[in-house]
Amino acid sequence: MRRLASAWAVSFLLAACSSAPQRPDPTPLAQPAPNVVRVTVAWQQAVGPVRMPIRLQAAGGMVAVASDDGAVGLLDAATGQWRWRASLDTPLSAGVGSDGRYVAVLTRDNEVVALREGEVLWRQRLTARSLTAPLVAGERVFVYAQDRSVHAFDAASGARLWMQQRPGEPLTLAQQGVLLPVGDTLLVGQGPRLAGLDPLRGSVRWEVPVATPRGTNEVERLADLVGPAARSGQTVCVRAFQAAVGCVDTRRAGLLWSKASNGSVGLAMDAEQVYGVDGTDRITAYRARDGEVAWTLEALRFRGLTAPLAAGDSLVVGDGQGYVHFLSRRDGRLVGRTATDGSGIAAVPLQVGDRLVVLTRAGSLIALRPE
Repeated sequence: MRRLASAWAVSFLLAACSSAPQRPDPTPLAQPAPNVVRVTVAWQQAVGPVRMPIRLQAAGGMVAVASDDGAVGLLDAATGQWRWRASLDTPLSAGVGSDGRYVAVLTRDNEVVALREGEVLWRQRLTARSLTAPLVAGERVFVYAQDRSVHAFDAASGARLWMQQRPGEPLTLAQQGVLLPVGDTLLVGQGPRLAGLDPLRGSVRWEVPVATPRGTNEVERLADLVGPAARSGQTVCVRAFQAAVGCVDTRRAGLLWSKASNGSVGLAMDAEQVYGVDGTDRITAYRARDGEVAWTLEALRFRGLTAPLAAGDSLVVGDGQGYVHFLSRRDGRLVGRTATDGSGIAAVPLQVGDRLVVLTRAGSLIALRPE
């Protein structure tokens, strides 16, 4: 029955989305391009086409990456040289998680697959499909499935350690969820709530509601937390789908603030501000202490922006036409832009040392060097 409910929920949500109004044309880019931030290409590698939800992962100076057709690899962030590459010969639904040794991905057959040095260590079948990159930490692989179940496996052997699932709520969001560690707690999104789990046992330590679902039907009331979450110290900020942006003090398990915001991609933050992209691709900076708006930028509206990245003095976003934009974190002013292959940026840009790594929909993995 749970599988039937999940299938109905996904079909209902997709049908609702297909009837949405057509998105306006992307806002034309201002010319000439600003050049306060100058960008050079350090290296480039071909990965393979990427349409699935994906999050680039860095650990130990290595970048883990995967493509739709099951290609998986680990490469050196400084040189762009492959440490290893492997082909799983099966389409993927999400990727990729890594701690620098183990790499984990998810297949469309609802399997989690773990590799080390290019060799498959194990496969385990899940109760539902997952669109959230696995988390590899503490010799464990954690998976958040689309039915809101959370699974823990031993990274070396694949042994099932525990499974936690919130009952009810059959309608779920077909998008990346929230899954990250803070100290000795595993944070996951459970509908509009941020939950802290014991990573050893899977028991719930606390829950904090970030948004209050509202609407006349189940789709309008859908307010699942979407990834990536943003973190600064013990503060974690998240977006509730089409409902709100909010920040949680994980030390005392309390909501710091929540502001109404209709959006569907995750956040970035630093010690002073939280940055979000709403449903029209308007970029907003909120004050981290109280959620008041510091600045907004509308120059990139309807350009299909990724979630942002706070890197150096800049806020970095990719768009649906393959451009990478650099904004001043102080006032939101556009300070730089660089083009890639025109296919669209597939993942949130990733900072590794002095490199900024971006992945395009066509499968180009590019390391940029901002100056």
